[in-house]
Formats: sequence, structure tokens, C-alpha cells
Amino acid sequence: MGMNDTPSANRTHIGFFGRRNAGKSSLVNSVTGQSLSIVSAQKGTTTDPVYKSMELLPLGPVTIIDTPGFDDIGALGQLRIEKTKQVLRKTDVAVLVIDAVTGLCEADRELLRLFQERGLPCLTVYNKSDLLPALPAAGTDTLYVSAQTKTNIHQLKERIAALAKNEEDPHRLVADLLHPGDFVVLVIPIDKAAPKGRLILPQQQAIRDILDAEATAIVTKESELGSTLKALGRKPNLVITDSQVFAKAAAETPPDIPLTSFSILMARYKGFLAAAVKGAACLKRLQEGDRILISEGCTHHRQCGDIGTVKLPALLKKYTGKTLAFSFTSGQEYPEDLRPYRLVIHCGGCMLNGKEMSYRMKQTLSQQVPFTNYGTAIAQMTGILERSLQLFPDMLREIRA
Repeated sequence: MGMNDTPSANRTHIGFFGRRNAGKSSLVNSVTGQSLSIVSAQKGTTTDPVYKSMELLPLGPVTIIDTPGFDDIGALGQLRIEKTKQVLRKTDVAVLVIDAVTGLCEADRELLRLFQERGLPCLTVYNKSDLLPALPAAGTDTLYVSAQTKTNIHQLKERIAALAKNEEDPHRLVADLLHPGDFVVLVIPIDKAAPKGRLILPQQQAIRDILDAEATAIVTKESELGSTLKALGRKPNLVITDSQVFAKAAAETPPDIPLTSFSILMARYKGFLAAAVKGAACLKRLQEGDRILISEGCTHHRQCGDIGTVKLPALLKKYTGKTLAFSFTSGQEYPEDLRPYRLVIHCGGCMLNGKEMSYRMKQTLSQQVPFTNYGTAIAQMTGILERSLQLFPDMLREIRA
């Protein structure tokens, strides 16, 4: 992803669902104006979800998802259906594609039930309307289209955009905490895992959000933080640090300067900071042999000093003094059954959209398993969680209660 690209996590995710041969892939190709998905008369041509990030007017940056048929059969077909259900976790707007000639079937009804269960905005689209003797009138949540003749494709885009606009996220990463003219110091370590010429996504987003607030971003490494603060000539309004150097940043930042982390800000932005703070409190109660799940939303080549698989487990063992059992997941992989775990520690979720992070949090808490994230856990284990939450008095009162 380039610096000028909208991150996938910040794009509206539009999923096209339906049974095999309803014309989902043809419709996706018509909506996108590209040959995104393979089209065939043979059932089950789409075997895995197909993702395409693009600009869709009049909406803007979106991710279009074409899914396998929800009526697939056999053991392999069941796996494809499970993949489709995973797509539902991150979908902002659902488009149910029905064959206008054969009409609604049981698989379609099951999908409608799942949409309703998840509170998903949904549009029911009857494709292949060119094969009908006459074009029926559209309803408030239905539309007759033809991918073949491009009938009502423009109207379909307008309907999707109208549903998506109702889902706009009012949350900000940090801009709502700032005033025009504020100075913000960003502490960014550059280690072996940092690709040349790149910053990780939360750092990019923080810089942009600070600029949107008409504030000034000053970027420094942890080794230069002390000299940077002295050279500024004025006290910064906020210091934001990478979780891996939390303790060093706290030691070098005067107590009267607010300090927090990218990870804590991301947890607030994604809507699970309260759960993360509660989950971090459970670190004190871990017992010998407890199983911990450490989960990352992205996939990357793990190096010898990887935070999730190396640094975090070492810090947990040192903090608790216990021998703990660790499991690791990454990318789309996230267990349905979380009951074997005493605690889940998730990354900040910068590569996952709000719907996916909300699903993971709720799935975990519904099974009475505490849920926290890297930055909040590290702040707890380094003894600076209270300080990092001073910007959020409600959270602070909760951990002091």
C-alpha cells in the first residue's frame, strides 16, 4: 500500500452474496467495470472470496468482495460456505444476488437471516431480469437488474452508496483530542522489521489525522526523544509512542505532558478500548499453565525479534512469573471456539476494518474470555497504563474503581 492509498481497513466493504449461478460474478464485473471475477455457466466457478479495492462513484474508496455460492455442496463446498461466512464479519453493506427467473431459495433466506442477525444493511438484487417478460418495479430494498444488458447497474451503484453513507464512521484516531496549533511528538522506533522507506499504518494515519486537526506532527526515534523535547522550545501537547518503546518513552517524557500509544489510540478508534483495559487487568490473575492466544490481523514474515511471537510472550512470562502456553494466529484466521484460552491479546487491528474487530471482540467476550491488545497489555505490564489513559477519564476511573 502506498502513502496515497486509502487503507483497506478504512474502505467500505461491499459483499456480494447468493447461491451458485445467480450471476454474482457477472454483476460484480458490471458494477466495477472490470473483469474482476471469472464468469462461467458452470456452478461453483468462484471458489474463494475475491477482493478488489477501488474507487466506486458516487461512494469513493471501497473494497468489493465476490463470494462463493452459498448453496455449495460436499465437503469442499462446506469449506467454501464457511469462507463466505467469514466475509460477513467484515462486510459493511451486503448485496444479495438472486436469479430473477428461479426466484428466492432456501440459501437466500438463510443469508437474509444472517444479515439481519448481524444488523447488516442489505439490498436484494434480482439479476438476469432481461430473461423476464417484463421488468418488475423496484421496492425500497429490492432492485431488478441485468449484468448482461447493464440494466439498472447505475441505479444499483446509487443504492449501494446510499446504504454505505448511513454507515459512515464518525470516529477519529487522534484529531478530536487536539486543537489547531498543537504540537504532537510521535516516537517511532526503526528496527529490523521495518521495511525501508515505510512507516506502519497507524503511524501514517496518526500523522494525517494530526495534520487534519491543523496541528503539527514532530517525528523522532526513541533514542532521540529526550533531545527532541529539549530542542522544541515549547512543551508538546501530546506524545504518542510505539508500544515496544513505551517504558523508555514514559521515562523521558515529563509527567505534565500527556503520553499514550498508537496501539491504545487504535483500540479506541476501532471501538474496543474499554474491553482492552478490562482485559489487561486480567494479566495479574494469570495462573501456571494458562493458555494465551496472541492474534494478529495481518500476515508478515516473522523475524527473530517479532513482537507478537517473541517479545510479548517474553514480557508476559517476566511479568507473571508463570509458565504460560501460547498459541498464535494471523490474517483471516481467528478461532470460533475460544474457551480453551484464559486471555486473548490482539494486535491493534489496523489492517482489519471495524466490523471485523467488533466481531472478534464480541466472539471472545461472549465466551467469557477477556480480550485486550498489544499496547494496552504492554502499558499494564510496564506500570504506565494509568498514565497512558489520562486522555480518557472514563477509562481511568474504571481501572481505579
